Amino acid sequence: MKDYHISKHNSFYTIGLNYKKADAVARGKFSLDEVAVNKLLIEAKNQGIDGLLATSTCNRTELHGFAQHPFQLIKLLCDHSNGTVEAFQEVAYVYKNKEAINHLFRVGTGLDSQILGDFEIISQLKQSFKRSKELGIANPFIERLCNSIIQASKRIKNETEISSGATSVAFASVQYILRNVKNVSEKNILLFGTGKIGRNTCENLIKHTKNPHITLINRTKGKAEQIAGKFNLMVKDYGDLQSEIRKSDILVVATGAQKPTITKELIYTNKPLLILDLSVPKNVDDAISDMENVTVIHLDHLSQMTDETLERRKQFIPEAEAINEEVKYDFNQWLETRKFAPVIKALKKKLKTMKDEELDYQSKKTVNFNADQADVITNRIIQKITTQFANHLKDDSVDSNSSLEFIQKVFQLELDEK
Repeated sequence: MKDYHISKHNSFYTIGLNYKKADAVARGKFSLDEVAVNKLLIEAKNQGIDGLLATSTCNRTELHGFAQHPFQLIKLLCDHSNGTVEAFQEVAYVYKNKEAINHLFRVGTGLDSQILGDFEIISQLKQSFKRSKELGIANPFIERLCNSIIQASKRIKNETEISSGATSVAFASVQYILRNVKNVSEKNILLFGTGKIGRNTCENLIKHTKNPHITLINRTKGKAEQIAGKFNLMVKDYGDLQSEIRKSDILVVATGAQKPTITKELIYTNKPLLILDLSVPKNVDDAISDMENVTVIHLDHLSQMTDETLERRKQFIPEAEAINEEVKYDFNQWLETRKFAPVIKALKKKLKTMKDEELDYQSKKTVNFNADQADVITNRIIQKITTQFANHLKDDSVDSNSSLEFIQKVFQLELDEK
């Protein structure tokens, strides 16, 4: 992308892995918490990278940015996660320039989500951009691209029914409970972890199970109390986790730790216990699956659930893709204008110099010459002239490269290399 004057690096890359080829264990090794993302972005900036986004969710971890070579981004990811280059090569993908742009559009508009039409990713993309902007590593290309994807996402939500019906990881977990647990309204349910997925799961549990016996536990008790107050639920201290698990029929784990928060030592039950682990990496120790009376269901299993809602959503894929193409076309048009932005800028500077020289001459020659009024008029003429040239260069039927050479030659323009 060296012709677009958007980065000192020639190419825009997406490197990452997702649910399609990497299982939860592999994704967990490459997951990035907030501290790791910040460190990664700061190191990238120190390395001279001038545009980078980092997204890490339960279904994917991706870096989107400019680099001399994609390995620069791959190494950043491996250095700040528990993954290795060898493991990355087995399950990952690398996209370049237009392919990278296309991929990010599909991700941000729910077309590449594990659950079709799941738009939670767009809020995560917004957060990624905000973080990069605050750290000074979001160039105009990154900003324009993110805004375009947000625009496409809004249109797809409003103009299609691809996100109709309640289907998400949180809802899928509740669906599983409804289908597999009898008399669920009478069961004791413990929700451990009250982050975004935990909150959404809590709301779905209340709405669909009609169960008043839901208890919340979070490491930070205040966060659990905020949610509990909204729904009139019970909150227990983190220190009560073991005793509360032993009372429970259903345990939903939605913590965001890098190691298991639910270990074998916490489980002791002489009655059936269903555990739903909605965390990536897994926050329920694998050894628990072998325990008597315990069933462990991980998020990958829930995400594979298909129902009528998902089947219905598929018919709206062509509409969503058409909207993506429209917004992407506008983005690419903007990108093309970056090719000739230095020429238009140089042309405007040249015309302004010619204008200043002429106004100076006329002010000395003409009595009562109104320099301010003449300046306003000539600036408007310059703006119209440069706009006319810009519109000409935007025309798809025009050979913009030849036109740029011609404009530079006629006006003897010196471009600002910077």
